[in-house]
Amino acid sequence: MSMAKRRIQEIIESQPDDATYDELIREIAFERMIERGIKDSRKERVISNEEMRHRIRAWQK
Repeated sequence: MSMAKRRIQEIIESQPDDATYDELIREIAFERMIERGIKDSRKERVISNEEMRHRIRAWQK
């Protein structure tokens, strides 16, 4: 079994028995976002908090 399938299975098994399809999908997507963020951080593909504030302000206009 691939690492991806194994990790998805772990996430699903860690959820309550009455978890909905949408809740399961949300948890899997959240896990993927965390993995990508960690990978980006390790490759130093990050921006400063100040730059992020600037970008958010620009979006709000």
